[in-house]
Amino acid sequence: MKILVVGSGGVGSSFAAIASRRTFFEKLILSDINEARAQAVVDKVGDPRMSAVKIDASDRAAVAETLKSTGADIVLNAADPRFVQPIFYGAFDAGATYMDMAMTLSHPHPEEPFSKSGEKLGDEQFEHSKEWEDKGLLALVGCGVEPGLSNVFARYAQDHLFSEIDEIGVRDGANLVVEGYDFAPGFSIWTTIEECLNPPVIWEKDKGWFTTPPFSEPETFDFPEGIGPVECVNVEHEEVLMIPRWIDAKRVTFKYGIGQEFIDVLKTLHMLGLDKTDKVKVGGVEVSPRDVVAAVLPDPMDIGPIMSGKTCAGTWVTGKGKDGNPREVYLYHVVDNQECMALDDSQAVVWQTAINPVIAMELLANGTWKGTGVLGPEAFDAVPFLDLLKGEYNSPWGMEERTPKA
Repeated sequence: MKILVVGSGGVGSSFAAIASRRTFFEKLILSDINEARAQAVVDKVGDPRMSAVKIDASDRAAVAETLKSTGADIVLNAADPRFVQPIFYGAFDAGATYMDMAMTLSHPHPEEPFSKSGEKLGDEQFEHSKEWEDKGLLALVGCGVEPGLSNVFARYAQDHLFSEIDEIGVRDGANLVVEGYDFAPGFSIWTTIEECLNPPVIWEKDKGWFTTPPFSEPETFDFPEGIGPVECVNVEHEEVLMIPRWIDAKRVTFKYGIGQEFIDVLKTLHMLGLDKTDKVKVGGVEVSPRDVVAAVLPDPMDIGPIMSGKTCAGTWVTGKGKDGNPREVYLYHVVDNQECMALDDSQAVVWQTAINPVIAMELLANGTWKGTGVLGPEAFDAVPFLDLLKGEYNSPWGMEERTPKA
């Protein structure tokens, strides 16, 4: 397997570090609009199978040409969601396998954004599934941690734990602290704003997809391994748009434990218009307000040494177990920042995202996972993925049995 990684930031660099310990690939090309940034990752990892090139991720033709010129047969989109379309279509043009960790952006319903869904996350990609299938190509979408591992947990629950599922609720929480900063997101602020300020989507079997106001339905969720109770709220996320396509559940939700202070900051950014992406003129220069916010905050790639704590990604499932009795479980993956920094000089949030596409690529390379069309990770057998994660990749996942609510 020859891999092209588009984007050499936090996730791209973590992907390279994790992949360097595996033998399933022959060649890995790191690419970025800033070639020096990609080369710095290559130099740091020090794997002779890796090289660096410059790429403009906004240019579909350039993506296709880079895939052809490097001989890569699979591309990992490690850029932010604004670049999904050109990388997705560029892979199609080049006849390559495509993989991403975030899908095409949504557009709220023009009249009723807080009750009806408009164009949903990933709609554009799923609409092209038949074309990929007809060409014998695979686009494996939403294959990070959330979405990604959370979807694998959902598939595992359906196949091995439940006879009937009432709700699949992805729940994300952490106790991470960044020393010296009151506000320092562990992931791209551009993506965080997009997720948190758009209307969250919920799926119900008898209703389909619908939306609610941002930060709706707060609940306190108790996270494992010392993280403890965290208030979680509805947030727009791909799992809700993906899981119902392959998993039979009555309801699917996503809630993020971001805390009231974080919510207040996001609301203030929105109130001031600093979440907007349309450019405004400042002193004769056109800039995007959201890009300005990103520029003044610390780079998530650089905060690892001053970050402490753990982050947890997981899937909470309720329904009837295989024996027909009520059951409630939380399948989860916890990552400690100190351990990630010691292993790969990578902070916990990006490392936890990056390990999953490495595993997925290994399963594609050895033929365990195979398919055509636009598919999510829940379309495949979960056991080989979870076995690799816990075993050869030495990053254990866990499961808590919880008392079903009466």
